[in-house]
Amino acid sequence: MKFLRNLLALIGVAAVAAAAYFGPTMWKYKSAFDNFDPKAKDMYMAMADELVASGNSAAATVWKVKVADGLTAEEVDQSIKTIADERNIKSVGFLPLGDQVAAMTGKPWRVLNIYLYCNPLTAAKMVEYDPAFAAYLPCRVSLVEDENGDLWIYTLNMDLMIYGGKTLPEDLLQEALNVKETMQQILSRAAEGDF
Repeated sequence: MKFLRNLLALIGVAAVAAAAYFGPTMWKYKSAFDNFDPKAKDMYMAMADELVASGNSAAATVWKVKVADGLTAEEVDQSIKTIADERNIKSVGFLPLGDQVAAMTGKPWRVLNIYLYCNPLTAAKMVEYDPAFAAYLPCRVSLVEDENGDLWIYTLNMDLMIYGGKTLPEDLLQEALNVKETMQQILSRAAEGDF
């Protein structure tokens, strides 16, 4: 009986110590999350799950889609450009990094193309809301050939920007969701060679 009483006392002391140590920190985060967008918790949990699975913070913050077998980089390139045009998002740059690596090394290198897109009016509203959003501009789409020769399309997971903190004002939220839909359409449709 004495052993059980001592064990329970030890557990009690450990619980009080843990509450004293972790309590203020946990309360700080709980208080902050109570003021965040209702989708923030699920979004952060999904990112944390991907981080645990991959061990890579970049992988946890992007969306990726494998390109259908048989499609060439040129076909996917045309599809990306056509869908962006159709969705009325402006091309503001193109970086053929794989070609640049080949030129600098003198050896063929795999496909690595970065497409830069922007809706300037939405971008302006995001920066007016908070200048930190400028670091997310412009939207990037990457066409990447992996070490096995398979093509993949990547883009930033925009949910962090949209839901990661306090809820955006309604008009800005709707514009951000429209850009998100455009990026997701580029991913899914271009991966199938849709024009």
